[in-house]
Amino acid sequence: MPAMTAVDADTRAGAGVPAEAVGPLVRGAGVLRRLAEAGGTLSPSALERATGLARSTVDRITATLARMGYVRLDGRDVVLTPGVLELGNAYLAALRLPALLGARADALADELDESVSLAVADRDGVRFIHQATRRRALSVSFRIGDLLPAERTAPGALFATEWTERDWARWRARRAEDPRDTAFPAVPPRPEPAPGTAHATTDAADAAFTDRVRAARRDGWALDDQLIEPGLVAVSAPVRDPRTGRVACVASVVSHTSRHPAADLPATLLPRLRTAVEAMEADLRTAPPPEPGPAPAGLATWTTASKQELGRDFVESLARGLTVLTAFGEGRPALSLTDVARATGLSRATARRALLTHEHLGLVTAAHEDRAFTLTPRVLDLGFPPLSRTTLPRLAQPHLRALADRVREPAALAVLTADGTEVQYTAGAATSGVLTVRIPVGARLPAAATSLGRVLLADADGPLSPELTEVRAQGHALADEELESGLRSVAVPVRDRTGRAVAAVNVATHAARRTLEDCVQRLLPALRATADDIQRDLHQVSRFTKVPTT
Repeated sequence: MPAMTAVDADTRAGAGVPAEAVGPLVRGAGVLRRLAEAGGTLSPSALERATGLARSTVDRITATLARMGYVRLDGRDVVLTPGVLELGNAYLAALRLPALLGARADALADELDESVSLAVADRDGVRFIHQATRRRALSVSFRIGDLLPAERTAPGALFATEWTERDWARWRARRAEDPRDTAFPAVPPRPEPAPGTAHATTDAADAAFTDRVRAARRDGWALDDQLIEPGLVAVSAPVRDPRTGRVACVASVVSHTSRHPAADLPATLLPRLRTAVEAMEADLRTAPPPEPGPAPAGLATWTTASKQELGRDFVESLARGLTVLTAFGEGRPALSLTDVARATGLSRATARRALLTHEHLGLVTAAHEDRAFTLTPRVLDLGFPPLSRTTLPRLAQPHLRALADRVREPAALAVLTADGTEVQYTAGAATSGVLTVRIPVGARLPAAATSLGRVLLADADGPLSPELTEVRAQGHALADEELESGLRSVAVPVRDRTGRAVAAVNVATHAARRTLEDCVQRLLPALRATADDIQRDLHQVSRFTKVPTT
């Protein structure tokens, strides 16, 4: 388990917590952080051990997070759900850099056929805000929200060119306390030094970092020659804020030594990276001011109603504290206390205590001159990384299981193949009946003969047959014993954030068990509700990440 951070110490013992801080909010943030570090799933007992909290406290916190849609209680486990991404999405939307520069990073990755990332500084660490990765057997596995120690990355050397003496002192203190980087779960810990050589080993590594910072200041770019682990190399260049000239983020091209030796990166990859960075900086100069999106509404009313319904199992101060983070977003990067109270419907006193708690946890910072609060990259710690590299089948699976249990019929998710002639099953939930439909994941069936295929074909561009025109108009498709005698099914589309049907979900049954009318009247409403649930998760996850459909 990673070394205990200062925030974890506060969670366990209450040490150093400001008097006005909201204790349940501190503890709830610790639970989300531990779930994220564990990959998104932990049992309540494991959470109890990881946080040092009493089991009753863990149960109340997870019940509250479940009510908020941030976790689900799956058997004996607590599992992060896509709903928790609204916290990290609030930070990324307020930052604007992923929205403004992500397409440039994606285009560079396609051009070079290498992974490309964007990162921001997080104190003496480096936090990823965008990843364009290659789908290879040997590929980079870092995720949006992952935190890396500055000294083991190329971006870290570039950010450190702007460090103050206070920043360097904080970095030295952290290195002395945790020389093996055990507090950074996204990277392998450093090897255990030989007996009697720990200080010399740490000193040599730190001296090497300061040398790389000097080189980065001189050259305007930085190199990672297997600093994180053997075989991994990268070259980085700063993207500067046109208003201040300071480093807004760092763009990196990441590869491995079997493709590009580190010594070759300045000649092979750096020139194209610099061209992309110039285009990114031009985009920042010409970007119009953001139009503020809608602020959250009715949050205070919702938390009050939840408290009345669930009683002591709902920790209202935790829910209200977390919703404060969602007041920020696109066009709302900096908010005053009054702005936060107005956006959330909370009293100024409640909003103030939540903001002070978040400031203590490092999730918000306040400008001293006007006390305008802004989110920090540390918000991404609250559950973002495990869900930033998910797929549509994984998102859909729990919803398909719930649907199958509800209607007592098998449910499935499928996508259209590239040539449009078949559907491929990508996820499913079976039932326990003796006579049931069993089509394995990966199976392909003719699109025209299945309800799944028809609902996807009906979304295609160009002229449609009368049958598909009707499917498009009604929003669902029926298949009546066309694929196999006795097999009936009904399907609806699953749409992405642009409204395009990227997959379809269906329920299948035997003709002797349900009539066509029964399929429409009883199965279709439940099916539509499930598609809506899948779409809601997909839209949340895909706001700043790409979600593969298979």
